[in-house]
Amino acid sequence: MSMRLLIVLGAASLCSCPTIAQPVHQLTGNSQAQNLRSDNRKLAAKSAPWPPQLEMRVPFEPTAFPSGPHFYVMYELHLTNFGTDPVSLSRIEVFDADAGAAQPIVTFEAAQLEAMLQPLGGKPLSDPKERLVIADGQSAIAFMSVAFDRSSHIPGRLLHHVSTVESAAEGAVIATHHTELHVLGPPVEGANWLAADGPSNDQDNHHRRGVVILDGRAVDSRRYAIDWEQIRDGASFSGDARDVSSYYSYGKTVLAVADGHVVTARDGLPDNIPGHGESFHPAVPITLETVAGNTITLDLGGGQFAYYMHLQRGSLRVKAGDRVRRGQAVARIGASGDAREPHLHFEVTTSSKLLAGEGVPYLIDRYRCRRASDGPMEIRMHELPLDNSVVVFGEDHGK
Repeated sequence: MSMRLLIVLGAASLCSCPTIAQPVHQLTGNSQAQNLRSDNRKLAAKSAPWPPQLEMRVPFEPTAFPSGPHFYVMYELHLTNFGTDPVSLSRIEVFDADAGAAQPIVTFEAAQLEAMLQPLGGKPLSDPKERLVIADGQSAIAFMSVAFDRSSHIPGRLLHHVSTVESAAEGAVIATHHTELHVLGPPVEGANWLAADGPSNDQDNHHRRGVVILDGRAVDSRRYAIDWEQIRDGASFSGDARDVSSYYSYGKTVLAVADGHVVTARDGLPDNIPGHGESFHPAVPITLETVAGNTITLDLGGGQFAYYMHLQRGSLRVKAGDRVRRGQAVARIGASGDAREPHLHFEVTTSSKLLAGEGVPYLIDRYRCRRASDGPMEIRMHELPLDNSVVVFGEDHGK
């Protein structure tokens, strides 16, 4: 969903997740370096006359989800400087809160933090190092992502240690299995589906960085959203780029991902003429009411809701209150709302109100995924595709 209602401004190899840290022992393999880091942490804590007045909080706790050889934990660490002087961050470490171990699970050094930190308000920065400085009375978000090997233990709780140039502090203890992982069917069918802006920690991923304020809260309904685009030979269209019919995704069938009932079904908004950047001129003004275009919201149960956005006008086959069965055709892909080109924006959130819920991970029961541009399709069971994965739903006849 190409939305620009961002408070925080936000490709990778196939089936990859950029700017995601591996557990520290995989990164260094150097116990002496780990012990030295731990000693420095203790020394900083002892020598500082007063802990940094830096509030640490995670508004919505994460849930670990599998994809390929890893489990991923993604969340936002909000940092607010309550002091009277700027603080300059130098490191964020993540610990197992229940292990009592001195060694961190993962360490994000300054160079990594430059890509992970984003000051609030969309302030333009000429130097990435400016992201490390939080002025007095100001806030920033650290977009966190930790990858665990499938064989690794995923801690039930995480503890954060934030180091500044002058001192350090610990806090923000969070759980790692906050919500249920629903196992869903595919939202589309067939081959060559690109998971554009799918789950990743890339700073240019507009879903991952899609924090907005609604109902007085900072939320990110798009945290795990995917823009499903069908491609051929790496392109999403053939012919006239300004014609929606030129796009391979346009008019393709959209499927119910689970049994459930339809909460909302909005139709009537026209398709846009495709265009990016300054060449994008939406068919209707983009507001909170029109940003998602023609939309279906499906109640999955357990307080989770599936959203289908940018649907083709006149293609909806359901209405609010209808019951649907998994695999049932419910609409077709269009280019309505804030869609630069035809695609299906799909997400699962905790609210039936558009954009107001928190995005939660989910699992697709079965699909095939290509790990490299010239590699074979690998079967994936009960996983969530990552950013820029190329996916086949259903039989691919060995292709």
